[in-house]
Amino acid sequence: SRPLSEGYDGSKGTGSSILSALLELPSAPWLSKSKLVKHLQVISVLHFILTFLALGIASTVLLVYLFCTDCWVIAALYTAWLIFDWNTPKQGGRRSTWVRNWTVWTYFRDYFPIRLIKTHNLLPSRNYIFGYHPHGIFCFGAFCNFSTEATGFSKKFPGIRPSLATLAGNFRLPLLRDYLMFGGICPVNRNSIDYLLSRNGTGNAVVIVVGGAAESLDCAPGLNSVTLKNRKGFVKLALQKGADLVPVYSFGENEAYKQVMFAEGSWWRHVQRRLQKLLGFAPCLFHGCGFFSSESWGMVPYCKPINTVVGEPITVARVEDPTPDMIDMYHSMYINSLTTLFDKYKTRFGLKETDYLLVR
Repeated sequence: SRPLSEGYDGSKGTGSSILSALLELPSAPWLSKSKLVKHLQVISVLHFILTFLALGIASTVLLVYLFCTDCWVIAALYTAWLIFDWNTPKQGGRRSTWVRNWTVWTYFRDYFPIRLIKTHNLLPSRNYIFGYHPHGIFCFGAFCNFSTEATGFSKKFPGIRPSLATLAGNFRLPLLRDYLMFGGICPVNRNSIDYLLSRNGTGNAVVIVVGGAAESLDCAPGLNSVTLKNRKGFVKLALQKGADLVPVYSFGENEAYKQVMFAEGSWWRHVQRRLQKLLGFAPCLFHGCGFFSSESWGMVPYCKPINTVVGEPITVARVEDPTPDMIDMYHSMYINSLTTLFDKYKTRFGLKETDYLLVR
């Protein structure tokens, strides 16, 4: 793996001329160039967070509002387009190289910073299912590495097209659905993944955050746990499609925020679990730091390195109707491979030799 300084050069992305002009401005006593760069990094991270939290809801409210104004024709035209384009997310989406190369993603990457570590080559003649661990609060590592080119995925894995899978409900929201598709993000449902692994040729890598929203309830600094013991659907799917399984672990993903952890069996934990099943995402109580000070509380994540290690692929034969024993066998192989990957790289990224990966 190349060091961060040799990572992908996103200077040709959108907004590069504006950012370059800002950096060339005469330095003010209260705002040095290093501080300006840091603020740009923070803004890029907040842009990502606010997009995922608010863009879908805000655009839906705006669309409804426009129907009640003289601009109702615009809302009607967009709604017609939305209906016409409804199945596109399930049919490979609408990936945009330009969006994936935006300069804002390099600032996003450098804030933590985020690095992508390659351990083995991947063949473009095969399809893959990446199991990403852990979820964290916002999956910063998953988004940066697989939905942008900030860490140079296409250069490190030539011929492989990554598609990060996320909640299907996001693709029912106006504007947000298009924004997600531009980054190569797809719905985490059977139809979408079937299309990518069966009718889109080879060289596809579907990235599934296996632990999902449930795993986010167990993320906090110092915890190395994954929700995996009873998650076997992705293994069955890999067998049915003949897609190789690739374990991926992001060291530092859980360090981005501090979370209020409720004990198992407590009333608050029960409420979290119930809401997670109803809403599809976990209502975590967490905080980072403030925009201007790392000592205050806020939505800005802590500057903790996130190192995403892509492990060795497990070759999977295609079996249209795999037996439970076969699924269990490959599931055990996957857990062993993930554990081995964690143990091999843990001391390199700041953990102790005695630290271990807890598989829940």
